[in-house]
Amino acid sequence: MTTARRAVSDGRSRPAPRPPEGTPPPAELARQARAVLADAVRIARWAAVDRDPGAGPLAAAAQERAAAALELTPDQVRAGWDRARLAGLVELHGGTVRPGWRLQAWDRDDSAVQRGWVALFDAWSLVHPAPDDVAAATVAEVVEAVPQVLSLLQLSAGPVLVPALLDLLQQRVVELHEERCEVPYGPQPAPTGPVAPEPPVADALLPPLLDWALEGLAAVGALTLGEGQATLTPLGNWAVWVKLEQICVAAQSPAGNIEQSAQHMLRGCAGLTPGPARAEYRAWLAARTVGSAVTELLAVARGEDALLRGLAFEALRVVGAPAEAEVRAAADDTSLRPYALLWLAEYEGADPEDASEVLTREESTWLWVDTAAAVADHGESDLLVRHLDSAVQGNVPALLDEVRAIGHPRTVQVLVALAAAHPDPALAKAVRRAAFQVHTGGA
Repeated sequence: MTTARRAVSDGRSRPAPRPPEGTPPPAELARQARAVLADAVRIARWAAVDRDPGAGPLAAAAQERAAAALELTPDQVRAGWDRARLAGLVELHGGTVRPGWRLQAWDRDDSAVQRGWVALFDAWSLVHPAPDDVAAATVAEVVEAVPQVLSLLQLSAGPVLVPALLDLLQQRVVELHEERCEVPYGPQPAPTGPVAPEPPVADALLPPLLDWALEGLAAVGALTLGEGQATLTPLGNWAVWVKLEQICVAAQSPAGNIEQSAQHMLRGCAGLTPGPARAEYRAWLAARTVGSAVTELLAVARGEDALLRGLAFEALRVVGAPAEAEVRAAADDTSLRPYALLWLAEYEGADPEDASEVLTREESTWLWVDTAAAVADHGESDLLVRHLDSAVQGNVPALLDEVRAIGHPRTVQVLVALAAAHPDPALAKAVRRAAFQVHTGGA
């Protein structure tokens, strides 16, 4: 997929935006994220060995075993387990808990660590439960308003007094009610007396709910609390900046991708590097029901454009668990099988670098031809020549023999393009002969 993406991204990739001045380097951000999630990682690794962690909250017996093995209190075990689930360190597969890919990459992949922490940051309201005596709708309004509070903290680049944050929270909650103003339909009973307007959220509730939100964000390492003030941590400052950048990318997509069909959206993302492309996929998916989005992506994957086929499965990786059933079904389709098997292997916890081991020799060869077709359609000739190095076969004659045997519909076009591009006359002649044999049905 990297090869195919490079075919259209050379010279067109937008430069990666630079984080705000003073943001620590990625390695330092990852170190801080590892510190926040240290107990969660320990419990996730224990669960991977113990093999009886349960699909939801840890059972009492499992809590006792984990607490004894890790020298933690039961409360620390419960909190660490919840964080492990929210950060993607463990994953639920059909009622069975398995170690997530992020856990396997934790010690060597800083970007996986950062993404895991951002997942925890996004779930701050689950880490720190809301007060029981407040209506769920009221809590939801405050959660929806918190991004504006975080934006003020990020723009201030320093401590912000709680009264200023409270003013902003009140304003945003009022705006949310105005945006959702609904006029009831049909005949309504006449009021029996004067009707007093109901405030969006009682003024008395907002201060404790703001305290709850700030404490929840502090619990995940996004900010620190002082006497009557709050300050974003380096991790929190970076995460808010990342969220704002994602919004900008979605709003400024090259072809208005968010409102486009899956085909046009994927084509618009082809020239982006993987990070911005994933942000586009998330924004596009957020505007649709999961079922319709998955169906539309797989329909594009079944089309003739091999580049869009690979990109469709990249987008399906962002969907995650809700796409599993349809991806499994797609594995019965010859043209989609290698992509579906790689998707499933990574979904089930395989390292992306090792996922190709699930493919048979024939499936790997099919994928090689399909990727070559994407490069031939969208890339430069020298990239097609370099694509030879990625074949599983040890030499060109073996590759040609197996390419002829698998019956990929683009085999002839790929071989012709490769023969035209290769600088070695003898090799080009052999490839051209193979193309002729496939075209005429020869052995």
